[in-house]
Amino acid sequence: MGTVLDLLDVDASLSEEERQIRAVVRRLVDDRVRPHVAGWYEDGRVPARELAREFGRLGLLGMHLTGYGCAGAPAVAYGLACLELEAGDSGVRSLVSVQGSLAMYAIWRFGSEDHKQRWLPAMATGEAIGCFGLTEPDHGSDPASMTTRARRDGDDWILDGAKMWITNAPIADVGVIWARTDEGVRGFLVPMDSPGVTAREIRRKMSLRASVTGEIALDGVRLPADALLPAAVGLRAPLSCLTEARQGIVWGALGAARDCLETTLSYAATRTQFGRPLAGFQLTQAKLADMAVEWNKGLLLALHLGRLADAGTLRPDQVSVGKLNNVREALTIARQCRTILGANGVSGEYPVMRHANNLESVLTYEGTSEIHQLVIGQRLTGLSAFG
Repeated sequence: MGTVLDLLDVDASLSEEERQIRAVVRRLVDDRVRPHVAGWYEDGRVPARELAREFGRLGLLGMHLTGYGCAGAPAVAYGLACLELEAGDSGVRSLVSVQGSLAMYAIWRFGSEDHKQRWLPAMATGEAIGCFGLTEPDHGSDPASMTTRARRDGDDWILDGAKMWITNAPIADVGVIWARTDEGVRGFLVPMDSPGVTAREIRRKMSLRASVTGEIALDGVRLPADALLPAAVGLRAPLSCLTEARQGIVWGALGAARDCLETTLSYAATRTQFGRPLAGFQLTQAKLADMAVEWNKGLLLALHLGRLADAGTLRPDQVSVGKLNNVREALTIARQCRTILGANGVSGEYPVMRHANNLESVLTYEGTSEIHQLVIGQRLTGLSAFG
């Protein structure tokens, strides 16, 4: 059944299988995440490995991939799972997204058969954790300027450089590391216990605190020739992985917004001021109506993009439309919900400020709003405004 927020009966457009998958993930989040996530966020600690194994048992890790222990679920089903996960917390959804849509996807699409057999089954169960090393301390939106280098030394490769803001890095078993070579940008599978690899957890974050984030230092890391992802040649390879992961964000941001809206609807119905519930005031209803309209528009957009993905016709610029719109509107909803809760909106007893803080990160990771505006602008005009 859809919620009261489903003004347009979008729920009726879902298949029974899609609704069942959504219900299973929602129950898991209700049982395993909601009771604890406020404490995880406040402490800046999350039992990521334990959660990964639980998500793996449910088939959520790499669920949209086929073979190697992956479920082969449709894009819409994966999107609905991301929505429910992020209704719990953006950091929890990031754990699943980075594992499945970045690290596993890179191996699945660009790796050798040996790579796939070695890593994907263990990653699908959550026994092995992966990370995706593209962003650098001085190069975020402009990955073409990366300074991490890989040079040949006989049959081996030597990697030097640094990666920054890498989800899962401090707990990862394997990193998909992108580096500049004489042949262009290439991807490497780097066991994180390799000599010369250091992963330092980034602390004092004000956002995504229920997520493990790290900095990776690569100091003369020697890798065998077969560490190279054979089919990943050029910057298009890591960018295609980001496009894959952004599909989950298009849905996931709606989960955070829905949790804010449901919390606010309940609060406004029971909080009395001036002799009546907050929900009975015209200004409150205007805010709620506007937010619900934007949420439904975002859901329609996510569903449309998911259907295109399942049909094999989804373009990267269309994903940019979804990421730009849905994250931007989700953040606006979170901020507006905070105003209805008043001072209680900043309390950890309610999830609204936590979601708002998390969405500040979601707004800029895997492509800032400005980058997606330029992608869409290039589609409209035929002219590149990058650089």
